[in-house]
Amino acid sequence: MFSVEYVSRVPGPPLDGLIDDLYYLEGAPPYSRLMLPAAPAPLLIVNLGAPFLIRAGTDREDVEYSDGCVVTTPTRAWEFSYPTPTRSVGVHFKPWGLAPFLPMPAAELCDRPATVEQLWGQVATAELHDRLAAADTPHEMLTLLEDDLVRRLRPIDGLDLVRQMSSAIAATGGAVPISDLGVASRASSTYVARRFKAIVGVTPKRLARSYRFTLTVLAIDVAAPIDWADVAARAGYFDQAHFVHEFREFTGLTPTRYVEVRRRFLRDHPDHALEGWPLPAE
Repeated sequence: MFSVEYVSRVPGPPLDGLIDDLYYLEGAPPYSRLMLPAAPAPLLIVNLGAPFLIRAGTDREDVEYSDGCVVTTPTRAWEFSYPTPTRSVGVHFKPWGLAPFLPMPAAELCDRPATVEQLWGQVATAELHDRLAAADTPHEMLTLLEDDLVRRLRPIDGLDLVRQMSSAIAATGGAVPISDLGVASRASSTYVARRFKAIVGVTPKRLARSYRFTLTVLAIDVAAPIDWADVAARAGYFDQAHFVHEFREFTGLTPTRYVEVRRRFLRDHPDHALEGWPLPAE
């Protein structure tokens, strides 16, 4: 019997404008190996258990992470192998939210996860790990993590512009013309693209693609018959081959195989804490 404790909460100001939620995860995952489709969601994991494995981007081999990992908005599906049991705290950032905590441009971590130690150094990472491990409850852990993030917050050039444009992209599900946003911002396209790469990790057009595809996939009712031509058309894909190619890039699966895998998850683990986006990869 698989059992996972998952505790999540939204941080207070000033982090609420950068972070969707902080979370605590402990227990046995539904599958030892999960596929995470690409989504506009940078992620930080502080690992408190055995090492986990990641295969990201075009990597052909797994890489071990013991202290945790951080990754900006991915452009393709990536595989995550949990230890059993697993224990960690983490952060789901808004697309622009990770940059104020990074010592490098976000683009350097796109499809190339870094360790927490690479992010904040060995001493600071060990101190954070020790404080978290000594906490009595998940909520105390999340408070400690939030306080640590507040201390690390630093100003970023262009953050307000990128936040405004990214929010407009999100509000329209990626359907807003990027050129219109650039005109409204009164900033040059070169500056906008450069700041997006530094803060989000990808260009505005790529972020829009990610939102458009994510909303398309999550709206699919896998329990009902699916008209893929209609799904592709409603998502703005006029070329079925282009839709299938992008589907494989974002999920690692063909549309038909995606439905089979999603149905398997729903059948095997209804109402599971991790249900919604991860897919079995075994």
